Amino acid sequence: MSDPLAVIARLPGVPEAVEEARQAVDRLYRHRVLRRYSPAVSAESSLRGARASAALEGADVPLDALRRDEAHDPVVQGALRASAETGRLGATWRRAPRQVLARLHTVAATGLADQAGLGRPRAGDPAPDPFGLGPAPGAREAAARTDALVELLAAPTKAPALVLAAVVHAELAVVRPFGTADGVVARAAERLTLVEYGLDPKSLAAVEVGHLELPYAEGLRAYLTGTGDGVARWVRQCASAVTLGVREATAICEALQRG
Repeated sequence: MSDPLAVIARLPGVPEAVEEARQAVDRLYRHRVLRRYSPAVSAESSLRGARASAALEGADVPLDALRRDEAHDPVVQGALRASAETGRLGATWRRAPRQVLARLHTVAATGLADQAGLGRPRAGDPAPDPFGLGPAPGAREAAARTDALVELLAAPTKAPALVLAAVVHAELAVVRPFGTADGVVARAAERLTLVEYGLDPKSLAAVEVGHLELPYAEGLRAYLTGTGDGVARWVRQCASAVTLGVREATAICEALQRG
């Protein structure tokens, strides 16, 4: 199959969901506040996204605690570091995605994994299952699927960026290539893909907040079925997460507008 992502992009309900998300992003980018405060909106979106990503891993802390630097849970700190790192890794994502994934894992898993394992694929077969997805693929299969994902990122496709981002997110979350902090890495990689492949170049949409509001584990389990219906459900859910992330970014804009 020369363009598997294009096939996914045509699955039932996917074109409509992707278009709705694209229109939501377009409306956000026309917000007058962004003429002056785009970096501030992006920074706040990143903070809220990191909080939501950690909450999905079970480390739910108030946003104000993050602002006061009072959240010391290693999962929360890892999510914050990964979120900050995405702003520095964008230019590398297209040409060296494996290097970016290793870096994201290094910053996300510090304090959770042995120093020697940071940024390295897991050598053993067991991997945590925080979302009840079932056993992870063995280490050899996980490595092969990560290789395939890296190739997919480099291959030309007619599919929208959101479809690619959804597949990147799901593959990393279900394959669990590192064995620790894989969910945080997956969500950071999704945001990177949305930015670098053109849907949200200023990284404004807090897509992680959207995922927190949706049935996250159910969506991943649907993807795991490998059926057209299951994969389509996951992509539609990611499109909904983007739309909800735009809503969050719009609220940030309006708060800045009010002063």
